[in-house]
Amino acid sequence: MDASIVGNMAEASVVDTVVASSGMIGLTSYLTLAAILFAISVAGIFLNRKNIVVLLMCIELMLLAANINFIAFSHYLNDLSGQVFVFFILTVAAAEAAIGLAILVVLFRSRRTIDVEDLDALKG
Repeated sequence: MDASIVGNMAEASVVDTVVASSGMIGLTSYLTLAAILFAISVAGIFLNRKNIVVLLMCIELMLLAANINFIAFSHYLNDLSGQVFVFFILTVAAAEAAIGLAILVVLFRSRRTIDVEDLDALKG
């Protein structure tokens, strides 16, 4: 590993220890929150396969968990590239949500349902 990366990791560990002792939220808390959000979204995708709206919400929750990781590491390593990358992810997520909801509205108008099991057959 590069010496600067190891040095930054050691500094982040020391900062995390100082921050934890001073009562502020540390890096491990953010990573734990992101892991919990990601696990909830994966469970939501596997447990609920009927409602498309809930599936889209779970995908958005996954992206939110990834964004929390980017922001946390960006803050603790004093590097703004992670925060800039989050803006691109949020832009793509907003476009994905808008297009997904527009497709859902069209499907609901034509078939009167958004149940995944009823939408499995494509008809022309």
